[in-house]
Amino acid sequence: MHFMASNNDGGVREYDTERFQLMNHFCFPWPVNHSLLSPDRKFITVVGDHLDGLIVDSSNGKTVASIEGHLDYSFASAWHPDGRLFATGNQDKTCRVWDLRNLSNPVSVLKVNMGAVRSVRFSSNGQFLVVAEPADFVHIYDTKLNCEKRQEIDFFGEISGVSLSSDDETLYIGVWDRTYASLLQYNKRHKYGYLDSFV
Repeated sequence: MHFMASNNDGGVREYDTERFQLMNHFCFPWPVNHSLLSPDRKFITVVGDHLDGLIVDSSNGKTVASIEGHLDYSFASAWHPDGRLFATGNQDKTCRVWDLRNLSNPVSVLKVNMGAVRSVRFSSNGQFLVVAEPADFVHIYDTKLNCEKRQEIDFFGEISGVSLSSDDETLYIGVWDRTYASLLQYNKRHKYGYLDSFV
């Protein structure tokens, strides 16, 4: 099992957690806010204090492609389980979904309400994309409907991050607040009919 860390010194470091050993150290000319290894372990998304993001080769850290289109600095990225699509979250109040096969334009530009996109996650089956703002709003997009259908969770509090359970049944939202720090849990709602009992 490996662990990847991004840093304001422009470094992306990969560690072997069993042996507590540094495996790779890649350097970039600007502070890196987020990096993430693709499901097939071939590529790493690298986003930070630069308008463009990068797709780099995970074996040597060399840039494979640039991601151009955001208007400000990026804070988050997420890979779709198919390893072809990925999303980037930016201070320009958008989350953009990209296709590795054509990076000239994003597949979708998802706008949020108030602030920068700080956290993005795809569900393990790829059906949902969760997009969190720094406070008050979390958006859940249905990727099977080209992100045209969404649910918005609206509450009061600063968001430290979002996560999904491995079976995609539960969404967790970390709330960072000096008085009311908490972990919110939302469960997927199912509609069962009479005939479902025969399956």
